[in-house]
Amino acid sequence: MVYSIGTFTKITGLSADTLRYYEKEGLIFPERDLNNRRVYSEKDIDWIEFILRLKETAMPISQIKAYARLRYEGDSTLEKRLDLLLDHQRFIYKEKEKLEQNILHLNNKINIYKEAIEERR
Repeated sequence: MVYSIGTFTKITGLSADTLRYYEKEGLIFPERDLNNRRVYSEKDIDWIEFILRLKETAMPISQIKAYARLRYEGDSTLEKRLDLLLDHQRFIYKEKEKLEQNILHLNNKINIYKEAIEERR
């Protein structure tokens, strides 16, 4: 099934401007119909969802672009794509560890305030 840009924006939740920007940046390469209008497919939906997931994990746009370029080059880049994702996974785990430490410190401070307030009552 193919989708016009208008339908695709409704499916993905992205604006047409964002989709055009992604295309300009080399993140997506939609097909074109006989009238040279962009048409999107199910695989484009999956790819956009993956891009958004990478953004949510704080992958820099430059790395997403590098991954996209490799993806569009085909299966000969599987190892490079895997390496890129493994590097990013390590980054995410480090960030998770920092967040967990910050949560612990925050919880300790909250407990100190709660105890101080209880002692005043």
